[in-house]
Amino acid sequence: MESVEHATSGGFEPAEGNVIIAFHTRNAGVTYMKIKVDDIAAEAKGLSFREPEEDVNRLLSHGVRGEWRLRAPIDVCLSYYRAGAELFFEGELEASTGALCARCAEEFDSEIERPFRFIMTPRSMADEIGAAAEPDDGEYGVYDGDEVDLSPLIREEVLLALPTRPLCREDCRGLCPRCGTNLNQDECRCPEPAGDPRLAVLRSLKIQRS
Repeated sequence: MESVEHATSGGFEPAEGNVIIAFHTRNAGVTYMKIKVDDIAAEAKGLSFREPEEDVNRLLSHGVRGEWRLRAPIDVCLSYYRAGAELFFEGELEASTGALCARCAEEFDSEIERPFRFIMTPRSMADEIGAAAEPDDGEYGVYDGDEVDLSPLIREEVLLALPTRPLCREDCRGLCPRCGTNLNQDECRCPEPAGDPRLAVLRSLKIQRS
C-alpha cells in the first residue's frame, strides 16, 4: 500500500497559501521524495524535509558500513532550479548516527553534516552531457518522466558521509590486547611482556660497524 506525505517550502505542515511542491510516497517499504519537474523554474526555490532513516539503515545492515546506524530521520535543506532541461539541486544534510567503535568496542553517538550538489538531466540527453562533464562539476544523474526522485540521491550521500572505520574519538586508545581493559577508562595493570627467552642471546650481541 502506498502512503503519501507532502512537503512545502515551509516544511511538512503546509501554511495557508503555500503551494505543495514535493511529496513523500512510501511503497513496498521504500520511501521516495519526489518533485514534479513542471514545478521547477529558472528562479531558485528552497525546500526542507526529513528523509526517513529506515531505508538507510536497511542498506547499512547489508553493506560495508554495517557498524553504523541512523538514530533519527535525515534533515535535508536544499535549493533547486532549472536551466533548460537540466535540473540543479544544492544543499546540505544532517543526521544523527550511532556505531560501535572499531578500537574500544563501545557504542557512541555522532552527528554528520554533508553538502551536496546534483545536476539532473533527461535520460535522452544523458550520454551527451556525461561525455562533456568535468569531475568537479557536481554529481550528475538522469531522470525520466515528469518527476524527480531525490531519496536515492540523499541516501547515497549519507553513506558517503560515514567513515569506513567508526571511532568514538580520533585518539581512542582501544582495548588492552591481553586483558581487554578499555584504556580510555582505566590503566591496564598487565605486566610488560618479557619477550621470547630464545632471543635473549641475540639481543645481547653488539654489532661492530666499520
